[in-house]
Amino acid sequence: MKRLRLALRLTRINVILLKHGLDELILALPFFRPLRFLVIFMPWRWVPRALPARGVRIRRSLEELGPIYVKFGQILSTRRDLLPPDLIDELAKLQDRVPPFPGDQARRIVERSLGESVTELFAKFDETPMASASIAQVHAARLRDGREVVVKVVRPGIKRRIQRDMELLYFFAELIHRYVPEARRLRPLEVVAEFDKNLDDELDLMREAANASQLRRNFTGSELLYIPEVEWPLTRREVMVMERIYGVPVSDTEHLTALGTDMQKLAERGVEIFFTQVFRDSFFHADMHPGNIFVNAEHPEEPRYIAVDFGIVGSLNPSDHRYLAENFLAFFRRDYRRVAELHVESGWVPADTRIEEFEAAMRTVCEPIFERPLKDISFGALLLRLFQTGRRFNMEVQPQLVLLQKTLLNIEGLGRQLYPELDLWRTAKPYMERWMREQVGPRAFLRKLREQAPTWSERLPDLPERLIRALDDVSEMRAALSRQSEELEGLRQEQARTGARLLAAGAGSGLLGGGVLVLALQPGAWFSLAGVPVLGWASVVIGAGLLLSGRWR
Repeated sequence: MKRLRLALRLTRINVILLKHGLDELILALPFFRPLRFLVIFMPWRWVPRALPARGVRIRRSLEELGPIYVKFGQILSTRRDLLPPDLIDELAKLQDRVPPFPGDQARRIVERSLGESVTELFAKFDETPMASASIAQVHAARLRDGREVVVKVVRPGIKRRIQRDMELLYFFAELIHRYVPEARRLRPLEVVAEFDKNLDDELDLMREAANASQLRRNFTGSELLYIPEVEWPLTRREVMVMERIYGVPVSDTEHLTALGTDMQKLAERGVEIFFTQVFRDSFFHADMHPGNIFVNAEHPEEPRYIAVDFGIVGSLNPSDHRYLAENFLAFFRRDYRRVAELHVESGWVPADTRIEEFEAAMRTVCEPIFERPLKDISFGALLLRLFQTGRRFNMEVQPQLVLLQKTLLNIEGLGRQLYPELDLWRTAKPYMERWMREQVGPRAFLRKLREQAPTWSERLPDLPERLIRALDDVSEMRAALSRQSEELEGLRQEQARTGARLLAAGAGSGLLGGGVLVLALQPGAWFSLAGVPVLGWASVVIGAGLLLSGRWR
């Protein structure tokens, strides 16, 4: 049954691609190349169809295929270095202009989730959506107290569609893992599972609201980033209400430039926000495509970012966090040997990897990109060469870092749009060095003292009693050890006495038996004195004495 569902889904995907005139993409796949001759039998080969531009066709295909494919298109839309402009311009529409579902459906979902009618909940609710994305759409509203808010509503039936496509992704990942041994280091099943978890999190707006609250706390009072406030009483799993923000979309560079925005500072602040979220907080916005980022340009010389859509966030465990920070810093310092050592220490490459070879490979790949602005760097070529290097050294993909890599690509894409002259390395290096000093220097020591002070002050009154109890425990342990030592000494002495008895008994038995045997068989064979066999009788007497001695012992 499962294979039948997968076959039907694959058939539908191909039908959608054919419907939008993308049959050349299907026939370009290695699996279908032997069937390219079938193109001559397709009607539109002889009767041309009136088709829109290729970018429009690809965008519409992704929209019809479903949310997973829309997410893929959103990622591609930030990579102007990888795709031609016509495709990028169309894919950018996937960020917030996916075809909406009817507004009356959104109203019914809000009423069902919150248990009251929209007219009772809001002074105003606009059924025409402000923006529509792959997972949810947003409606403008006004609370009873006059505050302007936005209402985010999950698309009806979206969970079932995602599960259907995830089933197909798991199938492909399993095939790759089973039949492509060289691709196992990419850990396709783990990567798909991580993607599945992130999508499931994105469907729960309560989780998104919690993410937004955490990010807002992390940047309270910051001049770099503003996070809107969540209205918790009006938030449920399928509905979230939060403060409405006003800003210029970060992708509208013409408008930002016309306002006199300092584009260099804006790009540099974007880099600082990324590194602050990852390394200071270990909690970062992992869906930073242009549709989710706005700019407050009221003070164009000091532009401030505004973020929305917090369904996908990432975090790092302490070990990955530390290793990643040290990797970045070593990378910025061009200390490729340290990069190689960290990869081995963290287990990202096998323990038997030769450090010198890995160091040379990393230097060859990375050295050409330093001290160059973004516009002069081909990150597509860089990623390809890093992939080839990783394959050579059996480097495994780390599923927990996939979100971070995706976010870094988004940040790089934004920086390329805002200020192509941005030197990413020179911008990030001072921040990383400052962060490392705060982690391992005297300031870090004092900070940890401050953090531990409340705990210590709470436990300090109990310290004398704990100390006395510990000393009593030590005394009891010493007494017990002393008793055990005495018992062990007694056992040792007993073993020594037993060994002596056994030795005496063995020697006595041998001498007694030998003497008796000789006296019985050849009494004259031994030395005799006045006709008496002295040595034979001596052997008997000494043997008997040793036997008696062993018994008495």
